[in-house]
Amino acid sequence: MKKVWILTMLCISLTACSLASSGNEQESEEDVPASSQKESEQNAADKEGQSSSPEETEQTPADEEKDTASEKTEKDKVLDDGTVEVGEPESLQVVVNKRRKLPEDYTPEDLTVPNVPFYFTEDHPKKQLRKEAARALEKLFDAAEQDGIDLVAASGYRSYDRQKRIYERNVEVYGKEETDTFSAQPGTSEHQTGLAMDVTSAQVAFKLEQSFGETNEGEWLADHAHEHGFIIRYREGAKEITGYMYEPWHLRYVGKDISTDVHEQAVTLEEFFGLYPSDE
Repeated sequence: MKKVWILTMLCISLTACSLASSGNEQESEEDVPASSQKESEQNAADKEGQSSSPEETEQTPADEEKDTASEKTEKDKVLDDGTVEVGEPESLQVVVNKRRKLPEDYTPEDLTVPNVPFYFTEDHPKKQLRKEAARALEKLFDAAEQDGIDLVAASGYRSYDRQKRIYERNVEVYGKEETDTFSAQPGTSEHQTGLAMDVTSAQVAFKLEQSFGETNEGEWLADHAHEHGFIIRYREGAKEITGYMYEPWHLRYVGKDISTDVHEQAVTLEEFFGLYPSDE
């Protein structure tokens, strides 16, 4: 899958980005989307209305999964600050956002490295995904390649401690208000679930920026990611619900039944499970 031209581009990108820099610098740069500088433009788009869910019909396998996921919220724990600690962080349908946190000590037990091309060559925990999500990502990349689409993985699993380092560094550089539009506070990142992977392409110089959504790769993902169990987690115009600006590069694994329903209904994961923000 690692075509010669991709490898050439990767080498150029690695040199240009000075990947020999320190670990903390690399983590900070990696998790600051270039599109974070376009927050004022995105705010206007965020005011657009969201699609409502269709009326309920005869129960399907996806509906059964949805019911099960809803029942799992009964095990959630409300913390002193009003946020929620999710009760079943290992669920493939777990909903994590600024109001719904993972336990600080949660680490997936089945992390593995998917056999897909990455924009960097060194071993790093951010290459990892949970096993089921990793196998699904491999199939997604294979399908993309068959359609002439060249995807590159950028960042997957992120531990609580690493989130903390990245978030604190971003606050120092960008300030808390701006940082909160693109960087998750410790415990509130989907990356800690091991079910999320950021992807990119040579067309955007392997960066994480909103223009990726307009590339062949970004458009292909928007149309086909659900066929392999993934959704584009942070939809355009949904910041008031998800808490984050549009991220066409952020894939979240939820399983084919759920991903298909979410895609067809054109809703966020919060809308699909009825878990709307309570303070916004």
